[in-house]
Amino acid sequence: MKLKKYLRILLPTVTFLFARSAQAVCPVCVVAVSACVGLSQYLGIDDTISGLWIGGLLISMIIWTIDWLRRKNIKFYFRKILVAGLFYVFTIGPLYRSEMIGHPANKLWGMDKLLLGIISGSIFFLVAVFLNAYLKKKNGGKVFFPFQKVAVPVAMLGILSSIFYFLTY
Repeated sequence: MKLKKYLRILLPTVTFLFARSAQAVCPVCVVAVSACVGLSQYLGIDDTISGLWIGGLLISMIIWTIDWLRRKNIKFYFRKILVAGLFYVFTIGPLYRSEMIGHPANKLWGMDKLLLGIISGSIFFLVAVFLNAYLKKKNGGKVFFPFQKVAVPVAMLGILSSIFYFLTY
C-alpha cells in the first residue's frame, strides 16, 4: 500500500525532472480554442461563427503539420488522414466533454451550432486554400497582391461569418 503511494508521488516527479520542453501545438490550441469559445459565448457571439474560425484554425494546423512532417522526411501510411483525424478528435472531444458541443437547445438545421460551424469553416477554409493556389497558378506562380495566402482564407471566413450572422440573428 505504501509502495503505491510513493510511486504515485515519485513517478510524476521523476517524469517532470527528465521531461524535455514541449514541441506540441495541439494541446495549447485546444485549451485556447475552448477558452475562446467560452469567451465568445460570454460576449454573445453565436457558436456557428465561433465554429467557423475553429474549423479554419484546424485546417491551417493540419496543413502546417503535414508540411512539417514532409520537410522532416517523416513518412508513414495514412499520414494525412491520421493527422487530420487527431486534430479533430483532440479539439472536438474536449469541447464535447465540456458540454460546449451537444446541448439540445443549441442547434441550427438540426445540427449542433458549434459542430456545424467547425465543419463549414473547415470546408470553406480548404476551398480558400485551393482558390489561393489556383489564383497563384493563374498568375504564373506569383501572388496577385501581398499577403494573398492569408487574405483569401480570412476573407472567405469573414464572408461566411457574415452569412451565418444574418442567418442566426
